Amino acid sequence: MNEQVPRVELTSAAADVLRRLSGAHGPLMFHQSGGCCDGSAPMCYPAGEFRTGDADVLLAELEVEGVGKPVPFWMSRSQYAVWSHTRLIVDVVPGRGSGFSLEAPEGVRFLTRSRLLDG
Repeated sequence: MNEQVPRVELTSAAADVLRRLSGAHGPLMFHQSGGCCDGSAPMCYPAGEFRTGDADVLLAELEVEGVGKPVPFWMSRSQYAVWSHTRLIVDVVPGRGSGFSLEAPEGVRFLTRSRLLDG
């Protein structure tokens, strides 16, 4: 696998939402679990609000222009085992996602698209 390929990237629309959220909430983080429904979508929290541990993998520290600190992207280890061969692309679409993710009141929700990594 080519280690130069980023494991996680953001669309410009997702980066715009992160800039707004960062302005309102300060440093941010993502966590994507292997749960059902919205639990399998990337959830955005104030940095440190979601506790991570041995059951999680840090996939990236996302640099977003206009956001003071990198945004860590965590995934549950069990979900990573299934998605380890892909590059994740965090996007945002209209609609209401989980009430726990910071973007929910804005009428949008983050979602993950994926692209296979070359061997």
